[in-house]
Amino acid sequence: MSTGENEQGLRVILDFVRKGSIVILILHFYIFCYGTFEKWGLTFSILKSILLGFSGIGLFNHSIYSKLFALGLLILSLLGVKGKKDEKINVSAIIVFILSGLLLYFSSGLLFYTVLPAEPLAVCYITLTSFGFLLFLAGGARLSRLIKLNLTRDIFNEENETFPQEEQLLENKYSINLPGVYNLRGKIRQMYLNLINCFRMVLIIGSPGAGKTFYLVREIILQCIKKKYCIVLYDFKYDDLTIIAYNAWLKYKGSYPVEPKFYIINFDDPINRCNPLEPSTLLDITDATESSRTILLGLNMQWIQKTGDFFVESPINFFTAIIWFLKKYKDGLYCTLPHAIELMQANYDDLFPVLSTEPEIEVLINPFISAYMNRAMEQLEGQVASAKIALARLSSPLLYYVLSGSDFSLDVNNPKEPKIVALANNPEKTQVYGAVISLYINRLFRILPKKGRQHTAIIADEAASFFANGIQEYLSIARGYLLATFLAIQNVAQLRKSYGREQADVIFNLAGNIICGQSTGDTAKAVSESIGKIVQERESVSINRNDTSVSRNTQLDFAVPTSRIAGLSAGEFVGIVSDNPDQKIKRKAFHCTIVNDPASINAEARSYKPLPKGKVSAREIQNNYIRIKNDITEIIESEIERIRKDPELAHLLFVKPGKDSQSPPSE
Repeated sequence: MSTGENEQGLRVILDFVRKGSIVILILHFYIFCYGTFEKWGLTFSILKSILLGFSGIGLFNHSIYSKLFALGLLILSLLGVKGKKDEKINVSAIIVFILSGLLLYFSSGLLFYTVLPAEPLAVCYITLTSFGFLLFLAGGARLSRLIKLNLTRDIFNEENETFPQEEQLLENKYSINLPGVYNLRGKIRQMYLNLINCFRMVLIIGSPGAGKTFYLVREIILQCIKKKYCIVLYDFKYDDLTIIAYNAWLKYKGSYPVEPKFYIINFDDPINRCNPLEPSTLLDITDATESSRTILLGLNMQWIQKTGDFFVESPINFFTAIIWFLKKYKDGLYCTLPHAIELMQANYDDLFPVLSTEPEIEVLINPFISAYMNRAMEQLEGQVASAKIALARLSSPLLYYVLSGSDFSLDVNNPKEPKIVALANNPEKTQVYGAVISLYINRLFRILPKKGRQHTAIIADEAASFFANGIQEYLSIARGYLLATFLAIQNVAQLRKSYGREQADVIFNLAGNIICGQSTGDTAKAVSESIGKIVQERESVSINRNDTSVSRNTQLDFAVPTSRIAGLSAGEFVGIVSDNPDQKIKRKAFHCTIVNDPASINAEARSYKPLPKGKVSAREIQNNYIRIKNDITEIIESEIERIRKDPELAHLLFVKPGKDSQSPPSE
């Protein structure tokens, strides 16, 4: 117990041991320099008889024995010394004192092998040995004053924030497994990032240059094709990802139960065509409504924040009526997005009677006809013109060509006809192409969730560049249909800009797997909170005039704080993964560096086979553009003629007061 009496007793014992070491050293000098002491008249008969008694234990049989014994007693006396701690004392000074003291203490014995006279030899020997003894004593005393805790060794708390991670490879037929390394208390260990349940969505976050594509998306594409996934790939910077998927398809297509086809939707250089409004996939008018909402919100992303407003919902309803009319007209022969865009541009007094022939859309177009009949042209233009102006941006021969034909259907996961589809975008035209791609994605959300289909992956790099209407509902049911979703974004703020704060937060919280590279702000904070806290050790030192106290404690703190996420290097990721009921992952949180071989990846990229080129000529594209316009003209003319000749429909026609066909009818 640390009481005053015990401390005093310990001090007495230590003083006694130290005095004993000094006595032994003096006796050592007396015996081995006896001749000199005798000349100096410092010999005593009683001391001689005492030393004869020690001869039996052999302590003074050799000079080294007594020296070692004296040094040992000195070391024992130093073990219990509690000196006042001093921050200015460093280890190097203590080492110099101790080593130089030992050197003088033991090397002084070499003087006995010199030819010096007895008296000078004894003086030199006693001086050097004593000086070495005192140097060792000074170094040992300073050792007790040294602060042993180096509180500034880990100034960024890096080691304290490390934690055990999953090191085993956990695989199944759908899993994505990425090898990596992590730091555990200063030791680098091997680990695996096991995405064994990709059907609960994988959200990849990281600022530009964090390594999302090179370390993650690339490997995800390769492993998905190797594990026989049907794939929908969104390639924001075509053809960075498409060429990887294409060459992986060439390598592994033979391993599929049914060999999949590879299709590319590229609006700059048409290769394959696909009609997202294929009439067989529009089962009811709600499908048309979702398609209309998707394309218009994709073209006017500021409308996302105003969902429910009169001047947002009105053009959506109007375009829904256009789409559903084309779906019903001649069994959907002209049900394509280009035809819908051209039909919407028709004059009101021709368009409204034609649309009125379809009873199912009467409730949708009545408000617009009423506004037209009542000469509320400002209101009508506010309802419709914003949609017409936005859709006019899609009036391109290239877009019309790709969207008006069908080389394949969007049932990508059909086990009898599996497909790998790449949707190409162009960063310079992302506002236009992104809206069309949004429509493709929305239709896929409605078509893919069917029982008994092949497992499918939607892989979208820069997913915030398009508006995926209905993604919340899709993610909620995807797991039950073996639909894996991999979304890569730069940060949550980017997602909020595209979807609004509420929808963006829902998408983030639906992610069962979060992989985050270097990021800042709200994104880093949200990811840090998702990973959670771990027990961390804390140390503090208090130095006063008499003593030094050390305090150690533990507390819960974030395993990966926001500052750590903000400073991640390329290829370094943090996050959390999900598991399966039959395949548990004990350690779901991770902070690791993904391991790959850039040299071999670059060598493989040099051997890639090029993507197929489009074979369509400019004349064919232009002819298709003109044909669509002529189709709409023919529909309008034929329907107006049919209405005029049918007495039951003739009342739908407007009376035109003059040549201005766009003017409202007269009373």
